[in-house]
Amino acid sequence: MKFGLFGGARVSDKGPRTDSQGYDTFVDYVLEAESLGFESLFLVEHHFTGIGQVSSSMSLLAYLAAKTSTIRLGTGVVVLPWHNPVLVAEQAATLDLLSNGRLDFGVGRGYRKAEYESFGIPIEEGQERFDEAIEVIRKSWTSKERFSHHGKRWHYENIIVEPPVRQEPHPPMWLGAVSPEGIRRAAREGYNMLLDQVASVAQVGERLRIFREECALVGRSYTPEMVGVTRGLYLAQTPQERAAQMARRAEILGTIGGIRQPDAVACDPELDDAPLFGSPAEIVDRLRALESVGVGYVLASDPSGNLDSLRAFAREVMPAMKRGSAAAQPLEAATA
Repeated sequence: MKFGLFGGARVSDKGPRTDSQGYDTFVDYVLEAESLGFESLFLVEHHFTGIGQVSSSMSLLAYLAAKTSTIRLGTGVVVLPWHNPVLVAEQAATLDLLSNGRLDFGVGRGYRKAEYESFGIPIEEGQERFDEAIEVIRKSWTSKERFSHHGKRWHYENIIVEPPVRQEPHPPMWLGAVSPEGIRRAAREGYNMLLDQVASVAQVGERLRIFREECALVGRSYTPEMVGVTRGLYLAQTPQERAAQMARRAEILGTIGGIRQPDAVACDPELDDAPLFGSPAEIVDRLRALESVGVGYVLASDPSGNLDSLRAFAREVMPAMKRGSAAAQPLEAATA
């Protein structure tokens, strides 16, 4: 099983938020994760939240590109309906170049209505704006000559996007998906897939099944590393730590917004199997459950940004999961 990170820094005009990291400490957290063997970081994009979430993800990733050398740097995700697609293509290509080909380009259409309203864009237009934007971005990265585009939202005449991307034919593209149709679309259109942190193990298994089946239908080879499953990380060993982590879990569910609101089960991570909650041994058991439904790539999201928890996870959990990983089997074995 492979492990990466998902999330981002939080800052406010009053200094770093207490439940996460400011930019400086977040950079240190990522550097430590790289040294501990984490494969990747996927950085969120949000706006107007009032809780200091990252708004300019590729700017922060560009800084991290200069500070790191091996960890892959992903957007999780760029919400394309809010952006000029040619500018996104240029920024992402620059990041791919500066990181020496370490960019994972995650995209989505967004789900927070308040963000759409603040940008003056009806959320109902999200899908068609996304579709046109991704068409422009793909064309920008694969066209060797100048091209023109005249769509509903965007018009470009005789342009060429520079610099060229480092990875060929372009950086891996990841799609945040939840619905069966969104999952099938990801498989059909060549995306890798990002799954959210609140789905149960059974829901994750069903989404993987749909993705594998659609890949097979379109003749696309499948490996477990094509799907990153985000899981909240709440390492807790003493009764006091468990109580504090339960409270933190309830708070996080309240801020995720639009995916899942707190309920009696979700607020008790001992009953909800979505988070990685408890002692290292308990977390290994939860990862084994994910592995049993075909998960091979987990993106840990620790809202506390605690370095001791990160180190304990790397020391006590990751080695156990890298020994004899069933999820690394070929598709035929995984689906038998």
